[in-house]
Amino acid sequence: MPPAPPPGSPPPRAEASAELLARVPKLLDAMRSVGSGLELHSTLRRICETAADLAHARYAAIGVVDEDGDGLADFVHHGLDEATVRRVGHLPDGRKGLLGALIRDPEPVRLTDLTRDPRSCGFPEHHPPMRGFLGVPIRVQGEIFGNLYVTDKHAGEPFDDHDLAMVRVLATEAGIAIGNARLYEAAQQRERWIDGSVAVTTALLSGGDTDDALQTVAEQARRLSGAAAGIVLLPADGGGLEIVAVDAPQPTNALGAVIPPENGIVAELLSGRPVFVDDAATDPRLNAGPARSYGPVMLVPLCRDGKVLGSLVMPRARGERPFTRTERALGDRFASQAALALTMAEAQRDRERLAVYEDRDRIARDLHDLVIQRLFATGMMLESAQRGSAVPEVRDGVGGAVDELDVTIQEIRSAIFALQQPAEAPTGLRTRVLREITMAAAPLGFTPSHRFVGPVDTAVGDVTGKNLIAALRETLSNAFRHAHAERIEVVVDATATLRDGRPGVRLTVADDGVGVPEGGRRSGLRNLERRAETVGGASRLGPGIGAGGGGTTVLWEAPY
Repeated sequence: MPPAPPPGSPPPRAEASAELLARVPKLLDAMRSVGSGLELHSTLRRICETAADLAHARYAAIGVVDEDGDGLADFVHHGLDEATVRRVGHLPDGRKGLLGALIRDPEPVRLTDLTRDPRSCGFPEHHPPMRGFLGVPIRVQGEIFGNLYVTDKHAGEPFDDHDLAMVRVLATEAGIAIGNARLYEAAQQRERWIDGSVAVTTALLSGGDTDDALQTVAEQARRLSGAAAGIVLLPADGGGLEIVAVDAPQPTNALGAVIPPENGIVAELLSGRPVFVDDAATDPRLNAGPARSYGPVMLVPLCRDGKVLGSLVMPRARGERPFTRTERALGDRFASQAALALTMAEAQRDRERLAVYEDRDRIARDLHDLVIQRLFATGMMLESAQRGSAVPEVRDGVGGAVDELDVTIQEIRSAIFALQQPAEAPTGLRTRVLREITMAAAPLGFTPSHRFVGPVDTAVGDVTGKNLIAALRETLSNAFRHAHAERIEVVVDATATLRDGRPGVRLTVADDGVGVPEGGRRSGLRNLERRAETVGGASRLGPGIGAGGGGTTVLWEAPY
């Protein structure tokens, strides 16, 4: 007696049925369809649909094995409607039951009634009943990618050798298609991360505001990682890490929050080690704050030349899949590139500050060596003329001029002293506002008027004050570049009441320019709105102070 063919091998030619021969064209069409796309998830869905069609099955699924090989990272199914999927709830994770057994022993399995198999652990509530089962492994470049399952033939018959042979051929073709799709997706993913790194480097080296550059880092990190938020942390003055930039779909009050140094994650990040959390809701190191509302979290340090500049946090929504090994590597490289760009930007700002210091020192020397000496000599000449004059009115007039020269010399000496002071000396909000107004006077051709109301220096917090200064700088820049204004009024009111009744500070910048044109760019205005929202405030426009309400008034407000 000839030996029986091994399970899963095609039946002998003499036994090939008309049904099997009829399936061959369908199989060829299916193979062509499976290999027609490069997007991985749509490819998996096509494979499931094709497998169900070839095996005449009601249901089909592909379980994608995770990187550790002990569970499923993804589960793509066909045959269940959306209502049933919602009732069933969680998809299988492959850590137990028949699916788990197939992961640990990736060999073809064919069952007449899977509920009677000892490896089966039953179905969850609302799951449709299933009996016949056929599962085959999918290999991609020699490695197990996952398993292809079909269940329940339409006629209620068990799966036969023809079904197994067809599904095995499809699984082989699926492995090739999946391999191509994974390569394409990996290339696309690397390209996106590279583009994001370029955008961050460009933003940091463009000479713009540092806060805007850090916000760009947060935005790119969120977009590239598919996270629910992008967060940048920098070392806080009193230890720990401070949240300095946040990009999230909804406004958040996390900006300015400090993670204390005793937190275990802070110690790891400051030592230069990345931290990966599978579920923020259950990790004891994230036992407080907004992180508890997230799921998987990737925290990577911003390191350059052995120095930790800060950290980048990318949390995903609760229930989302954890970050893969590839995503972790790409995130770490992105953080390294961002750290390099931060270092280069800081060096660039140091060079610019040095140039400013040198220029200020030169101006101070010129004022002292030239202007004051000439004024002093002029004063001596006037005093000599005063003594030689016999007319009392002339003597009084010359004496008044000499007194004015003395006052002018004292003011110039005060200016020289101010030029020699460090620009980074701690200053109040009032002084910083005046500095921005003075800096804007040169390109504008005039000095905007200003007024302060209430305890500006003592009531407004550091985070709100920092964003207010950035909003003032943005508004004055817009007025110079677009408004063509001849008059600008700046008011900082620390006694304002916000629309929701909270006390806060309101910045008002009004001009008599051309106003905001219809269809014009709104990037600057969106920046103002975003800055206000990050600290719980708002920004809006109103009529200007020109004739008939011409020009624009920008109102920017936030709680203390």
